[in-house]
Amino acid sequence: MSRLLKRCAQGVRVNIVPGLVLQSIACVVVGVYYFVPEARGAYDWIAKVKVDYGYWYSAVTTGVFGGLVPFLYLVSVGKVERSDFWAVGIFFLGAWSWKGIEIDFLYRMQAILFGSDNQALTVLKKVLFDQFVFCPIWSAPVTALLYRWKDCGFSWRRFKRELDRDFFLLEVLGVLVAIWVVWIPGTAFIYSMPSSLQLPLFQLVLCFFVLLVSVIGKKRVEEVAVA
Repeated sequence: MSRLLKRCAQGVRVNIVPGLVLQSIACVVVGVYYFVPEARGAYDWIAKVKVDYGYWYSAVTTGVFGGLVPFLYLVSVGKVERSDFWAVGIFFLGAWSWKGIEIDFLYRMQAILFGSDNQALTVLKKVLFDQFVFCPIWSAPVTALLYRWKDCGFSWRRFKRELDRDFFLLEVLGVLVAIWVVWIPGTAFIYSMPSSLQLPLFQLVLCFFVLLVSVIGKKRVEEVAVA
C-alpha cells in the first residue's frame, strides 16, 4: 500500500505543472473560439476538414500530432537510439494513428449517448464517462502496455517477464494518475467545443502529453536497468 501511495503521489508531482500548462493551452484555444469572432474562420475550416475526411482525418492527424511530432522531438534530443529509429518511428505513428480512430469513435458515441451540446451537465457526463470508465478499463492499461513493450526494445520475451503484479498495480495506476491530472480538466475543455472541433483540440493537448509520457517512460526504464 505504501508503494502504491508513493507511486500515485509521484504521478501527481511529476504531472501537475505540465498538466497546468496543457490545460492553459486548451483554455486559450476554447476562449479564442468563443470570444474572438475573427478567429472563427480558421476553426470552421478545421471543422470542415474533420467532417469531410472522417476517420481518415482522425488517423492521419493524430498520427502526426501524437506520433510524428513527439518522435522527431525525441530523436532531436537523443532519446531514440539510431538502431531503434525505424522501429520506434513506426510504433509512434501506428499506435497514435489507431488511437485517433479510437478517440474519434469515443467522441461520436458520447454525442449519441449524452448529446452534442456544450451545456454543463452534458460536459460533466462526458468527462465522467471518459475519465472513470473508458480510461481505467481501456486507455490507461493499453497505453501502459504499449509503452512498456516499446521500452523493452519490442522484445516479447523481455516484455512478458515484466508483466508482473507490480506492473499492473504500480505502472498502470501511474499512467492512470498521469491521465487524470492532465485530462480531467483537459476533457472538460474539449467537450465544451462543438463535436467537429473536439478531436482537433484533443490532438493539440495530446502532442504535449505524449512528449511527457515518452520522456517519463524512458527515464523509468533507465532507472530499472540501473537498479
